Amino acid sequence: MSVVTIQRKVLEKNDEVASVNRRYFAERKMFVINMVSSPGSGKTSILECTLEHLKSGLNIAVIEGDVQTDLDAQRVAKFGVPVAQIVTNGGCHLEAKLVNDALSSLQLSGTQLLVIENVGNLVCPANYDLGEAMKVVVASTTEGDDKPLKYPGMFHKASVLLVNKIDLVPYVNCSPDRLKKNALQINPTLKIFETSCTTKQGIPEWCDWLKSEVVKQLRA
Repeated sequence: MSVVTIQRKVLEKNDEVASVNRRYFAERKMFVINMVSSPGSGKTSILECTLEHLKSGLNIAVIEGDVQTDLDAQRVAKFGVPVAQIVTNGGCHLEAKLVNDALSSLQLSGTQLLVIENVGNLVCPANYDLGEAMKVVVASTTEGDDKPLKYPGMFHKASVLLVNKIDLVPYVNCSPDRLKKNALQINPTLKIFETSCTTKQGIPEWCDWLKSEVVKQLRA
């Protein structure tokens, strides 16, 4: 019982800071997505493709979360966008306070889209609100098609699913249709895109949709 009580208090404190973050974003009409996945899904590659496609038309900033290194931040920085690295030193997820602290190190004037790339984990990040507008979950075909059933909490709380590495379907034991069916069984409202960072399949569609969501935020 004490463990449950402590966890509840931790989440309540996180939600308080998340509300502060959300007000900060809303005041600046900044659209914020929290990208989540298991390790190796291609989340950073998706982010690179997104930056390549959208950075000429939108002002974008990135917060990178990683367990140990700043390698992903180095990859993102090559696109000339503001980027802040959060190293969790073994922590399995980002928390709202870490994001709040990172905001002060970013040049966010005029930023229209902020992408938070969370630590590779499909469990803990589902429970932590960062103040984002939506969670975007990336599931690759190399992971199989049962991920939504094994990690329902994340898929339930996500707004978008990117079925990534779709070009590898002929070589892996995964049915994209079954993966999508399983995901929609958990969350019937999911917006789904099939993507490949190698062939660029689905990237324009994903980016066009994301840009339209940013525009909605700017006009609100």
